[in-house]
Amino acid sequence: MQENSFKFYFINCWRNIDKKIFICFVALFFLGLFFSFSSTSSLAGERLDKDYYFFFSKHLIFTFFSLIIMTFFSIMETSLLKKFIIPLFIISFFSLALVPIIGIEVKGAKRWLDLYFFRLQPIELLKPFFILVTVQILTSEKLQSSKVKYLFSFLLLASIIILLIDQPDLGQSILLVGTWIATVFISGVSLLFVFGFFSIFLISISSLLVLMPEKFGYIINRLVTFVDPSKGDKFQSSSALDAIKLGGLKGQGMGEGILKDSVPEAHTDYIIAIISEEYGSIISIMIISIFLYISFRIIKNCINQKDKLEKISLCGLSALLIFQTFIHVGVNTNLIPTTGMTLPFLSYGGSSLIGSSILAGIILNYTKKQNLSL
Repeated sequence: MQENSFKFYFINCWRNIDKKIFICFVALFFLGLFFSFSSTSSLAGERLDKDYYFFFSKHLIFTFFSLIIMTFFSIMETSLLKKFIIPLFIISFFSLALVPIIGIEVKGAKRWLDLYFFRLQPIELLKPFFILVTVQILTSEKLQSSKVKYLFSFLLLASIIILLIDQPDLGQSILLVGTWIATVFISGVSLLFVFGFFSIFLISISSLLVLMPEKFGYIINRLVTFVDPSKGDKFQSSSALDAIKLGGLKGQGMGEGILKDSVPEAHTDYIIAIISEEYGSIISIMIISIFLYISFRIIKNCINQKDKLEKISLCGLSALLIFQTFIHVGVNTNLIPTTGMTLPFLSYGGSSLIGSSILAGIILNYTKKQNLSL
């Protein structure tokens, strides 16, 4: 009897889920798995003297684990999921706050917690929960007629940004600020509030650059190098752009690219350039189109959404996904300064995959048919 009830529950979940969004997410996970093998095999075997499948095996495990997480979040009762958002946010925030204390430093940045089996980057898990908690603040009935809710959400953002800047991680800070502005704007706030908070952020960042040049001087160097390449080292961004040009439309062929062997961390921060070099710009455009289609499906679902919290949450999560995608693409095509941003679902990294799976699972949950007005 219990077995039949579970079977009925899963059949009902499959019937109600947005299958087009689900297929797109699964496709991105498996594309990431394939490109992980292509981009890391020579790095592991030739440069690090490890087994050729070292990185691929880890990516495979994290992909399998991430698919389970995505499925778990997508089949949860929506009302139950909403109750868990704040506790999960608190746990993620606490993990981020632990980074300055017990975090490990890699190449001058302290962004990870060593969990023995793998290194966790807490901000990757925190991002979707931050958006959801922000929306809960903005749609709270107790603060419905008060402007204080925007101040509360801004203070929440500021507390996270302070922790990120200390790491330092300017890329994630910019991503969160941009997503927060989009979410607050969608909630119906006046543009004056948006510009006011954005101005405060710019003034704060500028003050840090002036008052603490020894810690944040790298930001100025990146901006100066971006504007005038002759005044700094643009090896990584230039190499990525050259790789995209060499790939052309059809690419150099699997394993024939040189970017992954010449640029450090290319399999994370420059994965779209590796894909373009080896498989051609056509494949890169196809991948970007998948992200855009997911966003289109989410917005389409929002039109029929009967719950204001879910509607704004979906818009915020969609903004987070699209902003991160285009920041990654912008860095790879030398349109914006280097930020060290991964590409969701495709870049190598356990934290990035887990964060992407949480994002995907919540989107699938909020776009289920029973959450829509018919």
